[in-house]
Amino acid sequence: MKRLLILTLLFLPLCSKAQLSVYEEHSPDVALRWSLLPGAGQIYNHQAWKVPIIYGAFAGVGYFIYDNYKAMRLFKDEYLYRVNHDDAIQNADYATYPTSNILELYNTYSRNFQLSIIIAAGIYGLNLLDAYVFGHLFNFTIDDDISLNVLPAVQPTPMGFYPTVGVGLVF
Repeated sequence: MKRLLILTLLFLPLCSKAQLSVYEEHSPDVALRWSLLPGAGQIYNHQAWKVPIIYGAFAGVGYFIYDNYKAMRLFKDEYLYRVNHDDAIQNADYATYPTSNILELYNTYSRNFQLSIIIAAGIYGLNLLDAYVFGHLFNFTIDDDISLNVLPAVQPTPMGFYPTVGVGLVF
């Protein structure tokens, strides 16, 4: 409840600004602040179609975090039980596994768990980066007035300066 109150107090001043003209008051910093809540920065940038992708990515990586953590704890408990009880078996499902394999399985799931957390942090970072970059590009328009100009130029060479023909792309 406290977190909801804090989030409300942080984002309440932004809601009153949202009623002003979109093109006059759009700010990349505000988009970055909104994106602290995953997907809110994309909604602020009028790119709500990205929100299901963001939450789908978080749901997928959340599943892998949970699954790897559960398996890691299971193999850790089995390994510690075997070490502390002279290779006695705690879980009958792993009776055919030697203790060294139990340790290797624990290490594998531990590494996968840590990698899943790093991937989750990367997804969150991409969420922030996407909101900030598209906040900067919000008012960017592409004109049909792109032209190619052929301009004379002077090109320096080891023998001196010689006139050449250059091509300049002007936007």
